[in-house]
Amino acid sequence: MRPGRAGQLAAGWSAALIAALLLGGCAAAETGLQRDAARQLQARVLEVTQASSQNDPTAALKALEGLEAELANAQAKGDISDERRRSITTIATAVRADLTDAIAKAEQARARAEEAARQAAEQAASPAPSAAQETPAAATPGPPAGTQPSGQNGDKKGNQGKGKD
Repeated sequence: MRPGRAGQLAAGWSAALIAALLLGGCAAAETGLQRDAARQLQARVLEVTQASSQNDPTAALKALEGLEAELANAQAKGDISDERRRSITTIATAVRADLTDAIAKAEQARARAEEAARQAAEQAASPAPSAAQETPAAATPGPPAGTQPSGQNGDKKGNQGKGKD
């Protein structure tokens, strides 16, 4: 289930923030990160950003795991300082929390939509009440309109009230 317009806007802003923070954290500087390692990490950041901008937090989370593996590999080879690694890890942890929250919200929205669909299907499958159940029984019908019971003149009073009493 896709989140609403507000969720899409939030995902777009999150993608931009992710890119800015992680690219800044992975940029090569005079100390702390070798150029080749910086390029590899930036490619991983791009994967996270693209998945996030496409409103796919599951793919973004998988790409983030790739970034973290690349970060560990760079540290093992000595291509990144501890300080730079901590900085990138801190940012990645915040991004992971946002992505996990987005996945949880998407699951909740999906569950609500499934429940609404289930209820609609149940309503559609249940028989509609019959006409006899919907309206109360009609009162005993009187004589048809325009007919007079025998022996009655309806509105005719005869000579009564005409001064001939």
